[in-house]
Amino acid sequence: MTRNGIDGEAPTLDQARRQVEHYGLEVDPQAVLVAVRLISAGARVGRAAEAHFARFGLSTGRYRLLADLEDHGGEKSPSRLAADLDVSRATVTGLLDGLEREGLIARRASTEDGRGTVAVLTARGAQRLRDMASEHFGRLEAMVGGLSVEERATFLDLLARVVRGSTALAAD
Repeated sequence: MTRNGIDGEAPTLDQARRQVEHYGLEVDPQAVLVAVRLISAGARVGRAAEAHFARFGLSTGRYRLLADLEDHGGEKSPSRLAADLDVSRATVTGLLDGLEREGLIARRASTEDGRGTVAVLTARGAQRLRDMASEHFGRLEAMVGGLSVEERATFLDLLARVVRGSTALAAD
């Protein structure tokens, strides 16, 4: 299915129907259309988010990690970060390495487990979050500004249901 060029909405329901018919499938073309548009929208929002966070010298992943540390008292183990951010431990290690080089986080031995380490949000990291907060949250609000409060509540419910269903894409 390809772009139809109308307001960036691609593909159309007619395109989805033609493809389903072409392959002789017994699936709902509208369901296919919704899924394809959602995947496309996710990619588009992801690119916009990367451009947004780049203004602050961050990536989406680096921001999420800093915000997660801030939300949890300023420190957390790398394995807990990986689990909570739903990324691999290797991804967290890479993010921590870069953030540590910039002085936004530090690592220290865990007081609970002397063998492990924890990532600690530094004053510089906390300041970066404070400095970007007004613009960041204002842009997030603007991103969904075309939706009413009721529509946003409905969207959150629908989004949660779709995310639960996304396991169908990765299932063996």
